Amino acid sequence: MNGYTGPGVVLRFGELFLKGKNRYLFEDILERNVRWAVAQRDDVVVHRKHGRMFVLGADDERLMHRLGEVFGIASCSPAVFCDKTLEAMTQTAVKMAQARASRAKTFRISARRSDKGFAKTSGDLNRIVGAAVVQATGLRVDLESHDLEIGIEVGLDWAFVWSSGQPGPGGLPVGVSGRGLLLLSGGIDSPVAGHLMQKRGLALSAVYFHSFPYTGDGARDKVVRLATVLAQRQKELPLFVVPFARIQELLRDHAEAKYLVLLYRRAMMRIAGAIAHQRGIHTLITGESLGQVASQTLANLAAIEDAADLPILRPLIGYDKAEAIALAKKIGTYDISIAPHDDCCSLFVPKHPETRAKLKYIRAAEAAIDWGSHIEEAIEQAQMVQP
Repeated sequence: MNGYTGPGVVLRFGELFLKGKNRYLFEDILERNVRWAVAQRDDVVVHRKHGRMFVLGADDERLMHRLGEVFGIASCSPAVFCDKTLEAMTQTAVKMAQARASRAKTFRISARRSDKGFAKTSGDLNRIVGAAVVQATGLRVDLESHDLEIGIEVGLDWAFVWSSGQPGPGGLPVGVSGRGLLLLSGGIDSPVAGHLMQKRGLALSAVYFHSFPYTGDGARDKVVRLATVLAQRQKELPLFVVPFARIQELLRDHAEAKYLVLLYRRAMMRIAGAIAHQRGIHTLITGESLGQVASQTLANLAAIEDAADLPILRPLIGYDKAEAIALAKKIGTYDISIAPHDDCCSLFVPKHPETRAKLKYIRAAEAAIDWGSHIEEAIEQAQMVQP
């Protein structure tokens, strides 16, 4: 990186600064994710040194948007790298201010000197460069309430000037927390739940329960599209499509109607758990929210969880519907989710489902049904799709 001059993007870390001696592990995964995010760009190079990360070679809008999707980045700013001289940094800052002067009346210079051997202090740089910007643009200095901020950083191996930072998604780099299996339906909540767990560093696999012929290929395609949105945040996202209609028919024909949704969900937990174990995945993820529908009362959530042999993460448990919708719109899944295709849990649903299920009755209903072979068959027939 020594001697590089030209455009680039400065990436700033979020929670990674809170990590201790294992921080380098988080940074390694973040660098891997950044490299993957820009892999289609042959005009940029990812560089990491001294706890900083840069993308060198371009700073266009498409690149900024792509970097703004990488979890673990707190913010990113277009920058111009220049020679490590007072004259070069001043000239670069003045040009940057001139390019933005029509949209601002006030500004501030924020200089940072990590190379203590550089002759000028941060305060010196603020004053000298600030005076040059005033003379060249007529903008006023306002340290507290400014329209434009121009930053200068003098490092051991670089000098650059930046402005116009944009927030990143924050969180942790996808992959640092392991992998989870998302129970992905075509609704609003489950993709939002998956997104939130990606933000906490979980890489996702997903499982979809397909009730063909009751739900057609349109429902399946809808879920694949949702998985594709989530896959933009990680290198790969395997989606397992599980045939589920036969199990639902069996439950419909042999169990009380009021228990059907709970029995569906318990069967899903068993199947999802088996797939997770096969793939070395240690947790399941659902879009359930406390009290939102009949199956999501506290008693019913406990009845569903009783069938799982892995931890179930429910990141939306305290969300109301409006909050989930707002986040779905932000991440780009909402319009897909509201497309008119039913999911499997809408089949054979009674008018008055059980809201406070007792486990002894649920277990008794299952015990009366010879469904073990059907569960095994559904697991064996699961097909993997790579969005």
